[in-house]
Amino acid sequence: MATIVQRSDNEITIQVTVRLGGTMLEMEDEIQNATNAVGRCATEEALRRFDTDGSAIKLGSVKWTARSMDPKEYQTPYGSVRLKRYVYQTSQGGQIYCPLEHQARIIRDATPRFASQLSHKYAQLNVRAVQCDLAQNHGREVACSYIQNVADWVGSIASAKEEIWEYEPPKLDAAITTVVISLDGAMIPMVDSAGYREAMAGALSLYDAEGKRQHTVYLAAAPEYGKAEFKQRMEREIVRLKQLYPDALTLGIADGAASNWSFLEQHSQKQLIDFWHATEYLSKVAQAAHPGNNAKAQHDLWKSEHCSLLKHEPGAIDTLIEEAAQLAKRRKLSKQIREELEAARTYFINHRQQMDYASFVTAGLPIGSGVTEAACKTLIKQRLCASGMRWKEAGVKVVLSLRALNQTVGRWTQFWQRIDQFGAECTC
Repeated sequence: MATIVQRSDNEITIQVTVRLGGTMLEMEDEIQNATNAVGRCATEEALRRFDTDGSAIKLGSVKWTARSMDPKEYQTPYGSVRLKRYVYQTSQGGQIYCPLEHQARIIRDATPRFASQLSHKYAQLNVRAVQCDLAQNHGREVACSYIQNVADWVGSIASAKEEIWEYEPPKLDAAITTVVISLDGAMIPMVDSAGYREAMAGALSLYDAEGKRQHTVYLAAAPEYGKAEFKQRMEREIVRLKQLYPDALTLGIADGAASNWSFLEQHSQKQLIDFWHATEYLSKVAQAAHPGNNAKAQHDLWKSEHCSLLKHEPGAIDTLIEEAAQLAKRRKLSKQIREELEAARTYFINHRQQMDYASFVTAGLPIGSGVTEAACKTLIKQRLCASGMRWKEAGVKVVLSLRALNQTVGRWTQFWQRIDQFGAECTC
């Protein structure tokens, strides 16, 4: 039991008794229970300070009058607290307004801190795992449906405010000379369609003059036909970064998908096929150079040597295309190897202008979209592709909005600062 023994304008003193007996684990449980009791006591007092004195208030030009003091239970990191607070109505009746909930930024009956905890955990774990974590590590028994409701609401705020709330990158010690724009997709299991659909991940990475990555902005989007919403979000972020770093080179890096390049050519000064994606096609040529079942060592050596050439030798792509053409003349190649060789050769021809890796390496510029490849795994697949999962579009949107905010350094904190400043209302 925790009780307030002294109050002042900005401070309270709380008294709590902790029983210490039994094993260390049992005493730690008692300490946690006492800590939560202090938290509930202090939070109840803090909430009261956001209430009115019952006087009439005006919202815009409309007068609201206190109807009564109604009891309400709020959820906090330390447990639930119950208190009476004023609720208001206009003379026309109808909608109820609670100043305490608005001023304290209550989200679905959760205090801001607890809403942040629930949504942050839900971004990383499924709802039952979040429930278990709260019970085991925080002494909080919370219904799965409540966790889901709060996380959905927070994710909806993130989505609804994307065009309005701007986030600043962290203060960086090094000057930014290159902005790398990359995007990729990952297939996820959906409920409303037969099988899988593609969710998108984007990464905007800031590099210094030495080619070191200083910061990355991550974006992710639920499956959508045409990807128009995702591309609009990418465009807004690109515009903001170009305004922040007007002298930086903008470089687009992606795999060979045509939809990627139609977008990147509009928004970047230079474009490059992801080097590691290109090496996958080198494997097809290597198989034609050494097609035998026992030729793995020769195959690996050939690929390694040609990867180095492609990466460091100017004009290496033209040499590789010619070598592939010569290999195609061999008569003993199987049908499958011949088809894969021709596919690789065609790929190299179509993307010749986007594979000048040697000049990029010499200039200290990135040549791979590994950041985006990793984003597809960490943002999308780790959370959305666990065994037995099937998703609706709204659920995917919530999870990816939360994960992108969390994965971009500094954005989770800025997001909650904006809720603290502007409120927790959602327009969706």
